Amino acid sequence: MLNVKLLCVGNLKEAYLKEAATEYIKRLSGFCRLELIELKEHKVPDDPSPSEIDAALEEEAGRLLAAIPPRAAKIALCVEGKQFSSEALAKKLDGFAATHGTVCLIIGSSHGLANSVKSSCDLRLSVSELTFPHQLMRVLLLEVLYRCLNISRGTRYHK
Repeated sequence: MLNVKLLCVGNLKEAYLKEAATEYIKRLSGFCRLELIELKEHKVPDDPSPSEIDAALEEEAGRLLAAIPPRAAKIALCVEGKQFSSEALAKKLDGFAATHGTVCLIIGSSHGLANSVKSSCDLRLSVSELTFPHQLMRVLLLEVLYRCLNISRGTRYHK
């Protein structure tokens, strides 16, 4: 069974997002061993300068990189990442499962991810050219993962 580690900077604050994430985590339990790690977002002022944002991202990067299991396939969610169809992403995940055994998905803070995290990853993934709040992105990513694992298993979930 595939091991998935989901690293997220920040936690879910809204009850409806927590409920949705909990539902997908429950559904995923039949397809993979999922571990969710929430890392505290580095505090920045209300109107941060670019250097304050960079410093926050680098501080978060150190904690993110330390939490990645050795030999895991690392996937960073970022706007400049590659977009896939659901079927193509399922195939990519199957390949990572076969070669690495563990897939580590990384969602940054509201300011994104440091370049040091992105450059250490095997794949930069974008689910859309649209911008989403990072808390909602967690729910979207869980659904994408659930859909991909259903495709790989050949269930009827993906139509």
